[in-house]
Amino acid sequence: MHPLRALRERGNNTPHEVSALLSDDIEFHTPILTKVVTGRELIGRIWALSSNLRSGRYVREDKLDERTTFLQWQGQIDGRDLEILELIEDDDRGLIRKRVAAYRPLPAVELFRTAMYPSVKEWLGPEYFSYMPEDEATLARTKS
Repeated sequence: MHPLRALRERGNNTPHEVSALLSDDIEFHTPILTKVVTGRELIGRIWALSSNLRSGRYVREDKLDERTTFLQWQGQIDGRDLEILELIEDDDRGLIRKRVAAYRPLPAVELFRTAMYPSVKEWLGPEYFSYMPEDEATLARTKS
């Protein structure tokens, strides 16, 4: 069992406990934010908060190779079904170096993002929650 799954299944994770599983150069890719999040302590706080806002369980775990694990989680946020698919890449010391998460369905993802926002907005800048006006991709769409 992957250490992150074991910790989450135990429940009531603290940021310190989560951070202990993370490498110094950790990356977190999530569809609820517009940018990749980096930083051991920051991600530890985000993942600990996340575990306390939703309820459910892991229903699948597959070791894809020596360092990559696939996890499937199913549960609820505000009484609505939520599913999370995760790819976790560990470093050579067994610490998490990268986590890529996909969530579904979109209305439940929006509930999850809304529940996370009041705390996470204090830790992340506005560029993590929407595309900034100076973003080249945004500018290209607005020029016509």
